[in-house]
Amino acid sequence: MAWAAGQRLYGDRYIIERPLGQGGVGITYLAKDRKGNQVVIKTLKDDVLNNPELASFRDKFQRDFRDEALRLALCRHPHIVQIDNAFQEGSLPCMAMEYVEGEDLWKWVNRWGLLSEIEALRYIQQIGEALTVVHDKGLLHRDVKPHNIMLRSGKLEAVLIDFGIAREFIRDTTQAHTQALTHGFAPIEQYAEEARRGEYTDVYALAATLYYLLTGKRPTPAFARAAKVPLEAPRQINSSISDRVELAILLGMEFEPENRPASVQAWLDLFNFSSLNQDGATLPIRNVESVITTSDTTLPTTMFVSSDASHNKLSPEVGENYRQLRDLLAAGKWREADMETAAIMLKVARRDEEWLDYEHIESFPGQDLRTIDTLWVNYSNGRFGLSVQKRVYNECGKDFVTFGDRVGWRVNETWLWWNDLNFTSDALPGHLPGWRVGGSGGVWGCFVTVGESLLARPDL
Repeated sequence: MAWAAGQRLYGDRYIIERPLGQGGVGITYLAKDRKGNQVVIKTLKDDVLNNPELASFRDKFQRDFRDEALRLALCRHPHIVQIDNAFQEGSLPCMAMEYVEGEDLWKWVNRWGLLSEIEALRYIQQIGEALTVVHDKGLLHRDVKPHNIMLRSGKLEAVLIDFGIAREFIRDTTQAHTQALTHGFAPIEQYAEEARRGEYTDVYALAATLYYLLTGKRPTPAFARAAKVPLEAPRQINSSISDRVELAILLGMEFEPENRPASVQAWLDLFNFSSLNQDGATLPIRNVESVITTSDTTLPTTMFVSSDASHNKLSPEVGENYRQLRDLLAAGKWREADMETAAIMLKVARRDEEWLDYEHIESFPGQDLRTIDTLWVNYSNGRFGLSVQKRVYNECGKDFVTFGDRVGWRVNETWLWWNDLNFTSDALPGHLPGWRVGGSGGVWGCFVTVGESLLARPDL
């Protein structure tokens, strides 16, 4: 039977105040400890443990409850709800947890409307950092969604809750997990009892959560996408979403697991939080007018979404003019991708010559530049890209000789030619792309022609 107000638990250590909520098997109460601090007491529902039809599951429920308490104890982070104690009250297993006063993001959006991009990204960054801790412990949360993210009352702080279906994982190893999920936020691999899973499983859910915060709509469920029901692009619902954020959402929600960023950190890097925070900005995103607006009217100007689950190529989540670049980057064909990058830049700038100069870089469309950068950063797991080069350049005090040494363009005090660059995944951070659009003279000649202007772009 449910505990009433005033019920004392665990040798009078806790006093029940009122019920907070309940799910399929669990129930939570607001209580006070001996110091008068409010805590949450979670336990299993009586009717679940006493239901004869569920008798065969009783041991599993108890075991899963203890496992949840252990997982919470392992995952210590300011943006993860903290467990204070675990105990037995009669036949009921219990845990005492931090009380997060506030409202979950699902209710908040339903009550107040869409979050601004800057506020949504603040919360997504916080939960992303929390998930990194979870994954470092060998765990997947498996239930990241707006309902399980609490906003602390009066603070711009988000807290990840409910580790009830979290499970251990070994990346890219087929394992059996209980089919527990929330439609719209769960990726396709969670619909199978046995499947390969990894950090990218929670990446999908976090990207889907951002989708909801900025559109107010639950994303198309993965099973529907498998049946070729398209995922509506976020900007089709909310045109104020910036191109960088939309691209990151779509990459994070790639249908095929291998096409998503491999880790939460790799996905967060798409937003370029760190480099812009170094410049004093609290959040990195600037709103722009369109998803991809090119200076060539013969090129597509919007992103689109593929719902084909059976393809063995990357689904084209970006404009047609970027599909080849994306395929090359996904395949790790860095030399060919560098050449394709140059070809795209020349086409966008409407240049018949095989080089750009200072004026072309100054007027180069920011949306295209950011899209090129985002693709490089994503498919290199944050190792390559224009924004990576800009960060290193700033760290070097904007001294190009030091920069050349740092990224491996300068060896034994000699500048390399483009053909001598290291087109492998082992190249130094920032080594690629190699700026083939800068004319002759190797990478030094490229820098003289376009480098300083390119790395000074505020939209990288």
